[in-house]
Amino acid sequence: MSELFGTLSDGTEVHRWTLERAGTRVEVLTYGGIVRSVRVPDREGRTAEVVLGFAGLDGYLAHPEPYFSALVGRYANRIAHARFPLDGAVYALEPNSGPHSLHGGGRGFDKRVWAARPAGQHGVRLHRVSPHGEEGFPGRVEVSATYSLDPSGALRIAYEAVTDAPTVLNLTNHSYFNLAGSGHAGGHELRLAASRFTPVDADLIPTGVLEDVSGSRFDFRTSRKIGAAYDHNFVLDKGVTATPQQAAELHDPASGRTLTIATTEPGLQLYTADHLQEPFAPGDGVALETQHFPDSPNRPDFPGTELRPGQVFRSETVYGFGVR
Repeated sequence: MSELFGTLSDGTEVHRWTLERAGTRVEVLTYGGIVRSVRVPDREGRTAEVVLGFAGLDGYLAHPEPYFSALVGRYANRIAHARFPLDGAVYALEPNSGPHSLHGGGRGFDKRVWAARPAGQHGVRLHRVSPHGEEGFPGRVEVSATYSLDPSGALRIAYEAVTDAPTVLNLTNHSYFNLAGSGHAGGHELRLAASRFTPVDADLIPTGVLEDVSGSRFDFRTSRKIGAAYDHNFVLDKGVTATPQQAAELHDPASGRTLTIATTEPGLQLYTADHLQEPFAPGDGVALETQHFPDSPNRPDFPGTELRPGQVFRSETVYGFGVR
């Protein structure tokens, strides 16, 4: 089901698509591919909102930098010094995080209006063309993101893209989850199938090391409370996979709600939202962004993010909801 959600200052309409199945209700916006709402029951059957967001379009326009539940691209996470080499050329991007590029630049995929059409009975397919040179990235890229609910009520996001020239691509969803429905999310318990992470410098750029999590605060191989002060990429033990494999589980002991994440991606960025501002507070949600690694275009030893003509980019992540 689709309905008008709001209108941008230039008259462009933004629509909301509502998906419902097996007790899960999801709303997706054509602006930024935003997952505006996810409502699921707790162990007592009481339904609550489990992602942070706004009732109207104005809220998202007024608070763009936290990337609330948006589709992030062309390159999710950071590219150091807003430049990268490819096939002998160096491409300069728009710096929007100090001297670095973050989440595709100042007007990335999260700030674009996408075309939409139904995808089966329980899905919506968003599509747009990113022209050559957008935010400095090479190649004309046709990209789609299909949001659908499977028979269990899990939310599946499947990305596809093609290009007419060599480029780099790294897509994710930037939802902030709070399985309690409100309050601080630092008491949620998290398990990550990740034996290593990528340490960062003061600007949150990876140092290039893949560090063992053993004996550190980065060890979530056994479920434990998250706490705060995380904005780090974890190296998933499974690596890149052709089909989504389970990578994470989030649990709120009070409500009993659980979130499992399965993905084809090799990394997961854990961000505890320590810098959220009004109308939210620091730590009100936790972002679990499936992705390739930050700054991969400048790190040949990281899993590659190059996309070339004739290739099809595919990435898929499944968010499963339950209780215990």
